[in-house]
Amino acid sequence: MTPPRKLHIKSYGCQMNVYDAQRMVDTLQPEGFVETASAEDADLVILNTCHIREKASEKVYSELGRLRLAKDEAARGGRTMRIAVAGCVAQAEGEEIVARAPVVDIVVGPQSYHHLPDLLKRAGGGERAIATEFPADDKFGYLAKPKPETIRARGVSAFVTVQEGCDKFCTFCVVPYTRGSEMSRPVGRIVDEIRDLTENGVREITLIGQNVNAYHGEGPDGRSWTLGRLLYRLAEIPGLARIRYSTSHPNDVDDSLIAAHRDLPALMPFIHLPVQSGSDRILAAMNRKHRAIDYHKVIDRFRAARQDIAFSSDFIVGFPGETEEDFRATLALVAQIGYAAAYSFKYSPRPGTPAAEIRETVSLSEMDARLERLQALIDSQQSAFNKAAIGTVVDVLFERPARNPGQIVGRTAYLQPAHVMASPDIIGQVLPIRIDSLERYSLLGELASPAAPQNTQAAASPVIIGA
Repeated sequence: MTPPRKLHIKSYGCQMNVYDAQRMVDTLQPEGFVETASAEDADLVILNTCHIREKASEKVYSELGRLRLAKDEAARGGRTMRIAVAGCVAQAEGEEIVARAPVVDIVVGPQSYHHLPDLLKRAGGGERAIATEFPADDKFGYLAKPKPETIRARGVSAFVTVQEGCDKFCTFCVVPYTRGSEMSRPVGRIVDEIRDLTENGVREITLIGQNVNAYHGEGPDGRSWTLGRLLYRLAEIPGLARIRYSTSHPNDVDDSLIAAHRDLPALMPFIHLPVQSGSDRILAAMNRKHRAIDYHKVIDRFRAARQDIAFSSDFIVGFPGETEEDFRATLALVAQIGYAAAYSFKYSPRPGTPAAEIRETVSLSEMDARLERLQALIDSQQSAFNKAAIGTVVDVLFERPARNPGQIVGRTAYLQPAHVMASPDIIGQVLPIRIDSLERYSLLGELASPAAPQNTQAAASPVIIGA
């Protein structure tokens, strides 16, 4: 019997890359690959890269320098190690990667992962195998049905890609150039994949896409479905306790999505809705195609549909030309909205984007100071949101044993970690817990009612979630 080949994937960046890594595992499993936690022991190492943050490429080349030593050591031991660069840096830089780092055998973009077995064969023949073309056909057509043993390894929660690419062309963003134009998976394929996941123990699904609420996949009726309509269909799947989606654009929030939050208990009342800035002048320079007041109106529509809804967002500090007045407009927006969480970053130019050509920049010292002020405000809001849970009873989906012996950790509807002393039998169940205290960002409490025994019938029953 041929011994299995070892595969190590190191992923950087977004949730999409986490999902893509699992796609690569699924694709390579029939080729005899099994995962290993050690790059040094692997027969194939894949760096699954992200191009969003500053110096992303340099981090990749630094890692490739370390892998070159591991590859040389493997060769001295009579073993062949292949190295692949995948993801958005691969898509953006292509042949430049193998020119700069000859240790790389394969360069593969996000739309070409289904070609990995063929690329490996080409690399085995001594070729530098590069696949970074955007396909002309449906780039989701290659997604095969996952194997049950792979699905079980994914745990209680899983990501499912429903949409990829973006047509918005924000001036700071590389996504349209590295992920291509917006494309959506057909409803039937999404339903089939999620049904397989729930039948193998997955209780929570997060639908992901670069612009997920621009979803327009073909439905079984032959018509284009919105994200809202898709959510109604997914809520009918037995055993699916919780549904989330990320990341959204304010301009693509339609009435069907608002209605889904009003009507579907399984759809979690926590929305990640990036705004980037509170200044209309900066929003226009970013090509966001909305004003601050438009963003406020979207928030108001969600809150009118469901009073317990909460929000997170993204902010860029120090976009070229941002004045103190512009920044204060961002602080004002944050104060007015009130976030449960948010991500904030200093602006960094992405090569090839329009914003990278703007000469009027903000100094690093000013960016640092503004970021500190913004994060202090966001942290105070998140702290207040978490403290408000103390003394209440909240539903928690339990995921795994915690670090402390005897503790089990899960997440609330708002993705807050929650710890209780309980048996591992509660993993996979949604149970009410009474929150007693707060430790940093984690909630601590105790079960408010006994755990129900796990059985096939109980796992197949829809769960009503309340925040």
